[in-house]
Amino acid sequence: MCLPAPRFVESRLEMEEDLKDCRVENESTDTVFNCVVPYIHDGRDRNSFSLVCRKWSELDGTTRKHVTVHMCYSTTPFRLRQRFPLLESLTLKGKPRAAMWDLVPEDWGGYVTPWVREISSSFNCLKSIHFRRMIVRDSDLELLSRTRGKELRVLKIDVCSGFSTDGLLHIGRYCNNLKILYLQESLIVEKDGKWLHELALHNTCIESLNFYMTDLVKFDFKDLEIIARTCSESLVSVKISECELMDLVDFFSHAIKLQDFGGGAFSDQPEKYAGFKFPQKLHSVALNYMSQSEIPIVIPFAHQLTELDLLYSLFDTEDHCFLIQRCPNLKVLYARDAIGDIGLQIVGQFCKKLRRIKIERGADEEGLVSHRGLISLAQGCLELECLHVNVTDISNEAMECIGSHLKNLYDFRIVLLDKLEKIPDLPLDNGIRSLLSGCTKLGRLCVYLRRGGLTDVGLGYIGKYGQNVRYLLLGFTGESDAGLVELSKGCPNLQKLEMRGCAFSEQALASFVFNVGSLRYLWVQGYRASASGRDILAMARPFWNMELIRSVGDAPESSFQQQPPSLLAYYSLAGQRTDFPDSVLPLHPSLDL
Repeated sequence: MCLPAPRFVESRLEMEEDLKDCRVENESTDTVFNCVVPYIHDGRDRNSFSLVCRKWSELDGTTRKHVTVHMCYSTTPFRLRQRFPLLESLTLKGKPRAAMWDLVPEDWGGYVTPWVREISSSFNCLKSIHFRRMIVRDSDLELLSRTRGKELRVLKIDVCSGFSTDGLLHIGRYCNNLKILYLQESLIVEKDGKWLHELALHNTCIESLNFYMTDLVKFDFKDLEIIARTCSESLVSVKISECELMDLVDFFSHAIKLQDFGGGAFSDQPEKYAGFKFPQKLHSVALNYMSQSEIPIVIPFAHQLTELDLLYSLFDTEDHCFLIQRCPNLKVLYARDAIGDIGLQIVGQFCKKLRRIKIERGADEEGLVSHRGLISLAQGCLELECLHVNVTDISNEAMECIGSHLKNLYDFRIVLLDKLEKIPDLPLDNGIRSLLSGCTKLGRLCVYLRRGGLTDVGLGYIGKYGQNVRYLLLGFTGESDAGLVELSKGCPNLQKLEMRGCAFSEQALASFVFNVGSLRYLWVQGYRASASGRDILAMARPFWNMELIRSVGDAPESSFQQQPPSLLAYYSLAGQRTDFPDSVLPLHPSLDL
């Protein structure tokens, strides 16, 4: 008599078969991802992918080619190298953005030295380096150039300070294969122009050279000519500091493939430019001190311009209108508010391909921008992705118009200039709601108004409708802690928050940090300090660094509680940093204030 097999044996066999199928399926899945992952380049996609399991995290680490470290104290060079040993490109950011407006002491920190030491000894695959808002020493540039110079293809030292042309001399001498050298807006001590001569002698493959908005003026124009001649097949972008444009005639004659030029300057003698010509392929220009009399120089190639920077021109509203209506292919426009509402109407009428526009504050009050110009711009430039504007008047209607028409907008910044005139349509609560409801792709939002410009209700709308907002800047918004509480109920993807003049309490700030789990970075200037100053310590948590930064104008001996200093808080795997200047106080939960 044959008895049936026990049920548990059958179950075990089924389990083994299931496990075998799972192993086969996992091996197939791993093979697919091994092939696919190297083609995923978006950092956010990579981050999500690496959180699935340890194996996928390791796969991300060995295949990722680029990393951006948004706060240089959030990790250590050693940890980064362990996590991503085959990096080819690294972007490293130091000081808070507030440093660009002199709201952070120059000596706050952000030194590249420990990073350069690790890069010079361990990052063997690194070809592209970008330092932004950091302190760079000549010794750093010497070490970097001597050890990594032959491998470097891209070097960007962006809005940095602490170095001189002696450091640049090492770059020119040892970085022989550079394609991109970017120094824009860095504070560089100029001793001589030998650095550019070394660069011209040792490099034949430069594609982009940029020292725009620096004080480097002692260079020899013949060195620029040598670069244009030896790199004639590769050179497409050059942006320099102020110099007489007529001194660049020979340079332009050799830069036959130049597409992007910025800098130089027009003198007050327009007749000398009668025969002056730019290279024929130019489609991006930033021209300093250009006035109405020099516009004819640009007219022959105005139709092919895709980027136009008029921030440092001498144009009035009429000049803006005259030139812009001849630039139908513009995708990027930078100007001051002298462009006026009429100028924005012309932009909306003629520049249908515009993607990015920035309107900064001018030196005078002629042709100021208001909600009327914004409405015309939004109705005409439907492809806008980035809109930064300084206005003297604003309305809910303008915000609603932007929300209705600009469906591709991902970066919006509005600054309401502090004039004496009363604005009847404040607050902008309904306008903010319409803006966020319509512009669903919005990832960066900056709302810098005045008292009463946005109430607690408006902050609640940002939380409710700002589903994709990752970076938020608030200036003089909200009425009470209740507004910050409402904001914290939403914004599920918010990573970086900066606030100025919003007057929330320390307790409300601490609660916000706990309620918004995605937050990685917080900077606050102007808040209601508690009597003891200890309420701010309620936001303490593992890996969360907190610093109080005394204002630039405060006396060193002044009490931190008399005038609340700025608060900087951020996640860090590196622990508390040690290079604190006297103007910065690190906060610990056990600190006796």
